[in-house]
Amino acid sequence: MKKIDAVFEGGGVKGIGLVGAVAVIEENGYTFENVAGTSAGAIVASLVAAGYKAPELKQILEQQDFRQFMDKDWEDKIPVVGSLISVIHEKGIYEGNFFETWIRDLLAKKGILTFKDLIIEECKDNPQYRYKLQVIASDLTSGRLLVLPGTSEDDWNYLRNTFGIEPDDLEVAKAVRMSMSIPFFFEPVQLKNKKDEPHYIVDGGVLSNYPVWLFDSNSSDPAWPTFGYRLVASDLESEQDQPNEVNGPISMLKALFSTMMEAHDGRYMKSATFVRTIPIPSAEVKTTEFDLSEEKKMVLYQAGRKAAEKFLANWDFEKYKQEFRAKQPPSRTKEVWTEANISA
Repeated sequence: MKKIDAVFEGGGVKGIGLVGAVAVIEENGYTFENVAGTSAGAIVASLVAAGYKAPELKQILEQQDFRQFMDKDWEDKIPVVGSLISVIHEKGIYEGNFFETWIRDLLAKKGILTFKDLIIEECKDNPQYRYKLQVIASDLTSGRLLVLPGTSEDDWNYLRNTFGIEPDDLEVAKAVRMSMSIPFFFEPVQLKNKKDEPHYIVDGGVLSNYPVWLFDSNSSDPAWPTFGYRLVASDLESEQDQPNEVNGPISMLKALFSTMMEAHDGRYMKSATFVRTIPIPSAEVKTTEFDLSEEKKMVLYQAGRKAAEKFLANWDFEKYKQEFRAKQPPSRTKEVWTEANISA
């Protein structure tokens, strides 16, 4: 049995490509230990952590009409100005309630409610690997990257001291809802701090769309690798080559966030070699293309499969450790854990 950790990048509806890649990884005998994700990546990671296999994930996404995620309140239904009123008043066009119920129900079918249900027993005393799932979100109020429930005592104490939430008690569906709250599209999740002041929590991609470093240990000889699943433009061309239409304040806000998300870390990714990254082409699909056709869903899924097949054909864990881990500086983890608990 071959173990891996996995980190899934965000990308809105393009996340279907992640499922195609997961399918190939499973078919090649790999099992997931710790998983993490941002936005759409958080959705896939949470379902993988809950125990869903790739064929189940494919069926779920094939049957789901993503337009249902665009649930509106009464303000949004006012002709012409409704969306603008919603952005000003509620800080987002769509409610996000349908999505939260949807993901909660899926998790519940596998017996998952809170992060307590995702504790890895043999790693329960190791903050970095205690929970099978980590979800990335952004606290706009404090300007802080949120790793939920957290991979360190500092992460846990932030939840406890700021919001009075114990990491074990944090609801998984709520954390995923935070991570997928694309600014201006979905209303941010409001968490009250101990002073009863609201913190606005949005899409993790605002601060870190691809935290492939999350499970890195200090070991130069990790027991298993981390595979990163990243959604990229075809042939390294920016999706911004496809112009965003701007004809009013709402389209301006959408274009602003789309530009930020699609170009996030793009320059860095183009100039670096990430031998543990599975790059999944998705240039013809926009992050917020919720009216995605069945044909495009299948194109994305197949792109993920092909990308994973190509990656595995060239993957050599021993070579990776020699070239990239032997001289690697210490990660953010402050302690070296036993070999049984160490992953890449």
